[in-house]
Amino acid sequence: MNKPEKILVCGATGYVGGRLVRQLLDEGYEVVCLVRSPGKLAKFSWNKDPKLRVVEGGINDEDKLRSALEGVDVAYYLVHSMQSAGGSYAERDRELATAFLRAAEESSCRRIIYLGGLGELGENLSNHLNSRREVADILQGGTIETTVFRAAMIIGSGSASFETLRYLVERLPIMITPRWVTTETQPIAIRDVLRYLVDCLTIPETAGRTIDIGGRGVMTYQQIMQIAANKLGLSHRKIFPIPVLTPKLSSLWIGLVTPVSSRIARPLAEGLRNRTVCRNDDALKLMPGECLTIEDAIEAAIGRTREGLVETRWSTAGEMPHDPDWAGGTTLKDERSVIVDAPVEDTFDEIKSIGGQHGYWGAGPLWTLRGWLDQLIGGPGLRRGRRHPTELHFGEAVDFWRVTKMTPNEQLRLRAEMWLPGEAELDFVVSRTEEDASRIDMTARFRPRGLLGLAYWYSVYPLHWIVFPVMLRGIKRAVEKDVAS
Repeated sequence: MNKPEKILVCGATGYVGGRLVRQLLDEGYEVVCLVRSPGKLAKFSWNKDPKLRVVEGGINDEDKLRSALEGVDVAYYLVHSMQSAGGSYAERDRELATAFLRAAEESSCRRIIYLGGLGELGENLSNHLNSRREVADILQGGTIETTVFRAAMIIGSGSASFETLRYLVERLPIMITPRWVTTETQPIAIRDVLRYLVDCLTIPETAGRTIDIGGRGVMTYQQIMQIAANKLGLSHRKIFPIPVLTPKLSSLWIGLVTPVSSRIARPLAEGLRNRTVCRNDDALKLMPGECLTIEDAIEAAIGRTREGLVETRWSTAGEMPHDPDWAGGTTLKDERSVIVDAPVEDTFDEIKSIGGQHGYWGAGPLWTLRGWLDQLIGGPGLRRGRRHPTELHFGEAVDFWRVTKMTPNEQLRLRAEMWLPGEAELDFVVSRTEEDASRIDMTARFRPRGLLGLAYWYSVYPLHWIVFPVMLRGIKRAVEKDVAS
């Protein structure tokens, strides 16, 4: 097999895909990205690389998919719809994999590379792992040679697995846990996953094979939690596994403590009952190289998180919601403004630091209360935080918000992903005054869904008179203090 020249990456805005594209470009490959929301690529340093071509569209758009596959030698399929499709993700994944294979077989593509999950063999598979196996079977059942990599927990800054692990050990010195914490697994560092995904391109023997990949060492989840606690400088965690916590209860428990919502946590929790350990050492034989130990992988992830060097994050993946047509139907608004004695650039820098550890400029307790209420009904709450303390880009998650518009030094629009009986957004617009100061116009919009939506708006509206003025005064105070110092 000759070295490929042009490569398609489906899933380039996801956790693995966003990092893989950079490595492929660094290796000199031409890369095509098929993405539904190209604006999500703006945060990557490689988004202007001359070897990159971006095609806007989804896999279910046949014309766009054919365009993306034009002249392609190899295609990476890194698409999983668990986050965006909810409970119907398995059916959605089958439909997308079938559509992708059909288009690929009609193109110049001569190889497909897919990243699935370990533990896909045997009986009593979870729906999550069974879906991964079905996708692998669909892709390998075609006429194109398909390499299937299977990995267990991926440890890296910003990964769902690592953040779940970190939050559990940070917040719970004593845990009553499901019995899956005694299940053995073989985690792998994200840097080793990427090495295997890239190295296989030039190794013909990897084509058409299923290859298990894992790091150095097999441990139970309970042992991994203790390692994470040690690397975080915490005391030994007291863990008591019990058999009565069902996957549903486990997902609610994970959803309350970690940034991962219970809707996403449930399929993950179900998958943890399966032993996820490499069944052979084919990966090391075909692609020799030293993999990180579990200890080193966790230490590296903690280090990059503390330094604010999180390149991709699990919460950014998934389909962007369509902006509601605010001109149609009943739209309720709350509009407020303030003048800040500071340049527009400084004012906007402060606004885009919203959420996460920075908070909400004195209104944090009320937003925290709203976050707790959201968690209780299965929403994300405030636990997702943000990828970076000061950088913010289109498509990123900020607590229970999603960035749907980002125009530097002009506008930041956040769409609510908390549970609501309607659609809501918070919009900041910054403009320059005649005196070279800044004007902030903050607008909260809500389109209610039925009577419940109207009742919700008017029940929280009195709180707006507390929350929004406090936020605006907090922004003004913080910016003017920074400018004066």
